[in-house]
Amino acid sequence: MAKKKVLVVGGTGYIGKRIVRASLAQADHITTYVLQRREMGSDIDKVQLLFSFKKQGARLIEASFSDHNSLVDAVKQVDVVICTMSGGHPGHPGSLLLQLKLVEAIKEAGNIKRFIPSEFGTDPSRMGHALEPGRVIFDDKMVVRRAIEDAKIPFTYVTANCFAGYFAANLSQMETFLPPKEKVTIHGDGNVKVVYVDEDDIALYTIKTIDDPRTLNKTLHIRPPENILSQRELVEKWEKLLGKELEKISISQEDLLTSMKGLDRFGQAVAGHLYHFFYEGCLTNFQIGEEGEEASELYPDVKYIRMDEYLKLYL
Repeated sequence: MAKKKVLVVGGTGYIGKRIVRASLAQADHITTYVLQRREMGSDIDKVQLLFSFKKQGARLIEASFSDHNSLVDAVKQVDVVICTMSGGHPGHPGSLLLQLKLVEAIKEAGNIKRFIPSEFGTDPSRMGHALEPGRVIFDDKMVVRRAIEDAKIPFTYVTANCFAGYFAANLSQMETFLPPKEKVTIHGDGNVKVVYVDEDDIALYTIKTIDDPRTLNKTLHIRPPENILSQRELVEKWEKLLGKELEKISISQEDLLTSMKGLDRFGQAVAGHLYHFFYEGCLTNFQIGEEGEEASELYPDVKYIRMDEYLKLYL
């Protein structure tokens, strides 16, 4: 069987670099390509990372989002495109809508067997009610989805819920990515279930979808059952590792929403996301329907990282 040719766009980013590594690890049946954007030349860290991938066997394809023909030429060299371009951060959206240029290139090239656009977080199709200003990221993702489907491009959407580095390592606190060792803020009663996923596991599950007919034109929901936890359950895991109980300070839904008024745009967006996750329960208050599949059920061979194991890194 011929190797799949996979192009990663945004391969030096937070999730992108993990997807490149997961793809390179499957070198027996995947040839990994990484888009080398001409605009990247002024960022030394990204340049060095890109060429470290080349040393590991990746092939670099130079192209620019300001040059349609270069994108078409890049796409024509591969079978699968995975885009991991950053959406910036809540309240300060980045380049998600640049993917519309990529959609046009894929449509013109006409050879792509699967396109995985840049999502990897909360399912945007369920977030039309999201609070401003964080809602813009979900809205932009839906614009891209509609363009993909209108162009009849084969796709898989990957929703991975809460990145562990952003929401588990800090016990779901604002303004830090480190776990507290004395006191912790509990959202509401702390018993709403959310889903925490290690970022390397997100990459591995994503690579597994690329030629799986079960995920074609569907959404892959990454919801590992042992990582469906309440905030209190996550805190308990940390307390057990730490060997002490933390002081717990609860913040009500009303107080969280009131506090948003005094925050900058970024802070407002983060608080809005916390509201949807930990008060509304948007990550777990629905059943996966016929349009989706659950990753750990499809790929039981993946030994995903449990959160107690994940948190050991921070001791």
